[in-house]
Amino acid sequence: MTNHTTLLVRYGELGLKGGNRPAFERSLCANLKAAIGPLPGLRTERLRGRILVRAEVSLESSLQRASQVFGVTSVSPVQVVHLDLPPIVECAVQQVSHSLEENFLGQDKVLFRITVNRSNKAFPHTSRQIIDALAGAILPQFPQLQVQLKGAELDLEVDLREQQALVFARRRPGPGGLPVGTLGRGLTLLSGGIDSPVAAWMCMKRGLRMEFVSFDSFPHTGPQSREKIIRLAEQLSLWQPRTFLHIVPFAAYQEAIRDACPSPYRTVLYRRAMTRIACRLASRRKCKALVTGESLGQVASQTMQNIAAIEDASSLPILRPLIGMDKIEAIALARRIGTYELSTLPAPDCCTVFQPESPVLFATREETHAAEAALDVDTLTSNAVRGTEKLELPEEA
Repeated sequence: MTNHTTLLVRYGELGLKGGNRPAFERSLCANLKAAIGPLPGLRTERLRGRILVRAEVSLESSLQRASQVFGVTSVSPVQVVHLDLPPIVECAVQQVSHSLEENFLGQDKVLFRITVNRSNKAFPHTSRQIIDALAGAILPQFPQLQVQLKGAELDLEVDLREQQALVFARRRPGPGGLPVGTLGRGLTLLSGGIDSPVAAWMCMKRGLRMEFVSFDSFPHTGPQSREKIIRLAEQLSLWQPRTFLHIVPFAAYQEAIRDACPSPYRTVLYRRAMTRIACRLASRRKCKALVTGESLGQVASQTMQNIAAIEDASSLPILRPLIGMDKIEAIALARRIGTYELSTLPAPDCCTVFQPESPVLFATREETHAAEAALDVDTLTSNAVRGTEKLELPEEA
């Protein structure tokens, strides 16, 4: 039996991709390697419906990182064993002992089952015979185990492959979805609120490699706003390889809107300006769509009329994965992905700068165009794009 722990990765949806499945599997393998990091001898091996991740050191500590790779439905640390019943039984006893010590210490009764996947039909023992041999070795040694086929707390699993047996007693769930990068690249307009990080995560789950753009209103907002955005982008970078954040100087554009445009239209015009700038950046970065955290009717700028007036400024499709979600649903997902605590840190958002007392609720395309007619839109947009700062996260040490 090898002294190294191997990771057994399961995937779901990408297994249905027909002739494109090998390309999706290769992307998943590449993303797993990037997530786990440079380790001696790190390599992946594609099996039927599974991926093995191996290295020359134990991968136990990499379990968390592997479980945050989109496309993964679950991952298990496994022992790779020679295809012979005695070493399989010996390894199984060790796996159960380790699991009881790690997860059930002091528990008088542990509900237990054994699952055997005998995909190698040439193996000289039937599944029933293997289960009987395992139970005969394990149950006398661990009297706290109580066999229960449904609702077991500890499930010992043996997967018999063509040239090896995999023995494991844990499954850690993954996020599912599709490997990041298989559906292209998107650009999320990242605010300091709860919704836009969740929207980005949802599109990453659907295979988009995500870049982020944020708008900095310094000196009208302080450095804490910039720091908050960077921390949010860093948290989201845990879910994909290589993350880029573009920070746009936005104060001059906002001041021009304040000085030349009707007050009720400021928020809508801010968002139109952001959309134009984001489209320019997206074109440079080969992003094919913008992503926002808009939810219908949640705030004044998110009525159907205002959403249409804002989208009128875009040359790209705008994806809104939260459009039908309420705040409670968005908060629950933000907690799950680790962005909620960051999003609720006190720091002003750029859209609060020069905020009107009575914002327009039902802007039309014609009214919006008239409201911003006094602006030199092209110059303001070009200056903002020219002053944009690009950060790669996590930053190089």
